[in-house]
Amino acid sequence: MKPVKVGLLGLGTVGGGTFNVLRRNAEEIARRAGRGIEVSHAAARDYDPGGLPGIEQVTVSDDAFAVVDDPAVDIVVELIGGYEPARELVLKAIANGKHVVTANKALIATHGNEIFAAAQRQGVMVAFEAAVAGGIPIIKALREGLSANRIRWIAGIINGTGNFILTEMRDKGREFADVLAEAQRLGYAEADPTFDVEGIDAAHKLAILGSLAFGIPLQFDKVYTEGISHITREDVGYAGELGYRIKHLGITRRSGAGVELRVHPTLIPQRRLIANVDGVMNAVLVNADAVGPTLYYGAGAGAEPTASAVVADLVDVARTLTADPENRVPHLAFQPDALSDLEILPMEAVETAYYLRLCARDQPGVMAEITRILGDAGISIEAILQKEPQEGEQAVTVILLTRAVREGQMDAAIRGIESLDSIDGTVTRIRVEHLAS
Repeated sequence: MKPVKVGLLGLGTVGGGTFNVLRRNAEEIARRAGRGIEVSHAAARDYDPGGLPGIEQVTVSDDAFAVVDDPAVDIVVELIGGYEPARELVLKAIANGKHVVTANKALIATHGNEIFAAAQRQGVMVAFEAAVAGGIPIIKALREGLSANRIRWIAGIINGTGNFILTEMRDKGREFADVLAEAQRLGYAEADPTFDVEGIDAAHKLAILGSLAFGIPLQFDKVYTEGISHITREDVGYAGELGYRIKHLGITRRSGAGVELRVHPTLIPQRRLIANVDGVMNAVLVNADAVGPTLYYGAGAGAEPTASAVVADLVDVARTLTADPENRVPHLAFQPDALSDLEILPMEAVETAYYLRLCARDQPGVMAEITRILGDAGISIEAILQKEPQEGEQAVTVILLTRAVREGQMDAAIRGIESLDSIDGTVTRIRVEHLAS
């Protein structure tokens, strides 16, 4: 059987890794796919041919549209990133009847509904395993391995940069800004780190996971997104004293009222396996009704870990090139006409426990006022940690752990606490999840 011809858009870190994995493991890949898979046409403006042995046998130009219009190309692999021209290129490839593989989480999260509808009309596949958690096969697990299950919730460390920063802050007692600068030096964070540290990258990925888990359209614009730039080393230390670790989690959960989609710093018990995922590694914890909790761990970025997912998608597409389009695995796990219109809950309707840190004047009656406000809002306290005042200071740091309550109730309580004359500054709030099965 003749080899499958691949058009590769981008020869950067992931594109170069994909090319090298395809070349190095060509025989093994052909044995799995039933036919060879080889790059015949690539588009790149700037690349290092010295790091890509065999690239001289490939047609390489700077015209990406020439690749998607090449009649010899069976599958287009989009590794350019961003929204445009990636969206235009992918839609053009689909219109030309070509299958698409992409690692572009921003593209799928924001334009996936349009892209999948176009692919459905054309009878082609769009595969995107590498868009979430790099080399971890979490999308395949949700679409296929767990297809017998009703997913209850997913909680994931799905951005390695943020996880590296929080790990360094915990292990070495460093400040956020100091660790961020090191992450940039090491290449873990971009010069503009906003997407990573403010949660946008994780929100793109969570929108995809939520759709796969619950059979809903992609709704990135409804993901509650909060970053880690306000987390202090004191918060990390106090969490440890209470038996918790702070992780930047993406959480999606289905309840009777709708679906939660939220990204934010979270205290989780340090005994949980996911609490011990450190450095730049990723992990996704899935809780489902039949199988219970399952944990998926591995490298969330990097040339060859991400290439591993891209090539796995190529193998999947190659296996189904001659299959009836109606019998392929649906893009979002559920049949297109069976997607649900479940409501995405606003953050004020979400129920979770809380860590509160506040600075109170060292005088009688202050704790009574605080507990009264919390009690009036229907909020129960689980633990209190009060630090001794520094010499010469008249204020003390108080840390409270609460039981689960609706966010709207906590918002009102925090406003009440901050209005007290005995409270200095604002109340720091970090959500708490126990992730129990």
